[in-house]
Amino acid sequence: MQVLSKINKQSTLLSSVISVLLGMLVGAVLMIAAGYNPILAYGALFKSAFLQPYDMGETIRTITPLILTGLAVGLAFRTGLFNIGVEGQFIIGQLTAVIVALKLDLPPVLHVTAAVLAGALGGALWAALPGLLKATRGVHEVITTIMMNFIALYLANVTVRTWLTSGADSTSRIPESASLRWDFLSSMFEGSRIHLGILLALLAAFFMYFLLWRTTLGFELRSVGLNPHASEYAGMSVKRNIVLSMMISGSFAGIAGASEVLGTAGYLSIQGAFTGIGFDGIAVALLGANAPLGILLGATLFGVLTYGGSNMQFAAGVPFEVVRVVFAAIILFVAANISGWIMQKFKKGGKK
Repeated sequence: MQVLSKINKQSTLLSSVISVLLGMLVGAVLMIAAGYNPILAYGALFKSAFLQPYDMGETIRTITPLILTGLAVGLAFRTGLFNIGVEGQFIIGQLTAVIVALKLDLPPVLHVTAAVLAGALGGALWAALPGLLKATRGVHEVITTIMMNFIALYLANVTVRTWLTSGADSTSRIPESASLRWDFLSSMFEGSRIHLGILLALLAAFFMYFLLWRTTLGFELRSVGLNPHASEYAGMSVKRNIVLSMMISGSFAGIAGASEVLGTAGYLSIQGAFTGIGFDGIAVALLGANAPLGILLGATLFGVLTYGGSNMQFAAGVPFEVVRVVFAAIILFVAANISGWIMQKFKKGGKK
């Protein structure tokens, strides 16, 4: 047990694993209390996510935006910012990508590239305003980004209804030249909606790692996040780095929105509420300790639970809300560092 305690001090992976197991235990207790069979439910959840090629493709599709929104939140955390506006930047990424997809007539590869870049740029610019207010006026980014989420939601709805359509609830389908779908990839997974967005997500994860830990700019971004006063004393521009950090974070969220609309939906419709993908990115980043590899693993877990959880209702009759309770419990255990407390108890017990 002392060995595990030493590992726990050095790695957040064990903490995340323990938190996940505890979260699933809470879900199992709730199912038993409600009269459901947790073994049957969890078995159905993981079987539905992995056993069939179609389900595997759909699981990967579900994971894709979670990776990108998790990276958006994680990068902001690493640089001392709490970007709770990922949901709004995700929506703006969807909007700008679909505008380019519908309004421009370009060759196939160029068209989809321009649409994805438009999504990234839209998300970056949408995040730049809270960053600018934080850097110049000291306005906390949590307040501004929450407000920006609502503005993004209603701005997208108005744009769809009044400019992209003639009063309709959704736009027309984007042309094939702007789609991230690839028939070869989809056929490998029996016609699932998996698309090239997963490659964009993996590239973004590598980019975040390279930027933060292999470049001078990344060192400055992390330094400003850790101690802005010391960074300014060392000659770094704190204001510039805050704005830049928010823009890079927003670009990840914008790509997430672009990949969803260009790869999964193929059109943009009026939304009555938030998608929740941006908010799930907060949970993914926390579970992954704000590190690219950890975020990939956290997004995979949440993707499996999200896709498999929907099928759990049919196999075991368990409502999807139970899966959301598992999500919340996992984050609660991570935030409270319950695993560290447990290992500390074992360590003290071993010394007696």
